[in-house]
Amino acid sequence: MTAIDTTDLRMEFGDVTALEDLNLTVDDGELFGLLGPNGSGKTTTIEILTGQRRPTSGSATVLGVDPVERPLDVRSRIGILPEREDPPSFLTPREYLEFAAEIRGLEDAQDRIGEWAAKLSFEDKLDTLATNLSEGERQRVMLAQAFFHEPSLVFIDEPLVNLDPILQEEVKDHLQAYCEAGNTLFLSTHFVDVAEELCTQVGILRAGQLLGTTDPRTLESEQSLLEYFLSTVEGDKPEAVPTIGR
Repeated sequence: MTAIDTTDLRMEFGDVTALEDLNLTVDDGELFGLLGPNGSGKTTTIEILTGQRRPTSGSATVLGVDPVERPLDVRSRIGILPEREDPPSFLTPREYLEFAAEIRGLEDAQDRIGEWAAKLSFEDKLDTLATNLSEGERQRVMLAQAFFHEPSLVFIDEPLVNLDPILQEEVKDHLQAYCEAGNTLFLSTHFVDVAEELCTQVGILRAGQLLGTTDPRTLESEQSLLEYFLSTVEGDKPEAVPTIGR
């Protein structure tokens, strides 16, 4: 089954083309990474797929639903963690997660909040105002809100930002276990090592153009994802998107 599908997706901001005719398919259960330099169109892609931005042209489906025409339907079924978004400074983590649970109609909110606070090690901060939390603590709260309603598809923009090395490893384990359970994860990153370690498929984006997709596990042993990435982004625009391992 297909979790995400795009056809000729294009986004223009005046004279700037942020996304150029993106054709992309992500299957159910995949841990898909969109890899590219800053400004390559990764965040724009996520904003369109999560119904936050209307593309200039083209179409997309997320879990079989058009995110442009039915954005609320899509957002009710997915989790989203935007890059560098914090819980409101005037709320505690508990209050913020209670608010998120109410919006989603969760009846067992306190159990879920407690479970995720323990899983991401912020139990002792549940009743601390967000303005008094560290960047890493705020990121943990945002990770919790993306997953605690048990969606089948989660979008994450730079999943490990502001996390200490120990929690990074714990989050990596959770993301992999989440997909092994049959769920789908779409993450964007400009860190090649994150994509290589976590992802079952990687799409390489440069200046709004999808240059290639690959399964990092099927690359030849002498070629790392970094080498493949560099050879792809430094080469000429291909006539057709190369695909390895699909």
